[in-house]
Amino acid sequence: MSSTHDDWSTRHSVLTTARRTAALINALAADHPDPADVAEVLRAYGENDPIDLTGRDVARMRAAAALLREVFAAEHADAAAHALNRLLREHTGPVRLTSHKGSSPWHPHLDRDDDAPWDEWLLASSCMALTVLVWDRQGPPGRICASPSCQNVFITQGSGPERRYCSRRCATRERVAAHRRARSTARG
Repeated sequence: MSSTHDDWSTRHSVLTTARRTAALINALAADHPDPADVAEVLRAYGENDPIDLTGRDVARMRAAAALLREVFAAEHADAAAHALNRLLREHTGPVRLTSHKGSSPWHPHLDRDDDAPWDEWLLASSCMALTVLVWDRQGPPGRICASPSCQNVFITQGSGPERRYCSRRCATRERVAAHRRARSTARG
């Protein structure tokens, strides 16, 4: 296998994990997230069944997601790095390699063991991916949607203009609202 393939594979894995982090933060932001909805997000990002989440698991994951949101709120690489360093120091274990007893390829983990609770796993795997993105891009790994009515987090990526909104839908809604405000001000 070429190193180019290895680089692509690693970047793809990091981006997938980072996108899963954003999707989970968004799903867990609901007032009373349903364990079935959270399990569906996990499945969509490659977690294997059975995914048995209890209400307590989801409540603890929700607390972990709130901690991770600070990384997405960072305006600069320094702020993202400081937030990640604090999370790594306070909530993860030392880096280690695992193959889950041979059931997967070797990969790094920051949680205590292969049977860590969901909230610990979420923080550790998310911190790992977000740390790599800050390192690779020398900037925050993501943002919080600029739409006041949304507040979803999203991963920023690639070249081109900096994204401010989590989706085209939010961007369009805000453009339409700004246009309507401008028209109403012009009439008044």
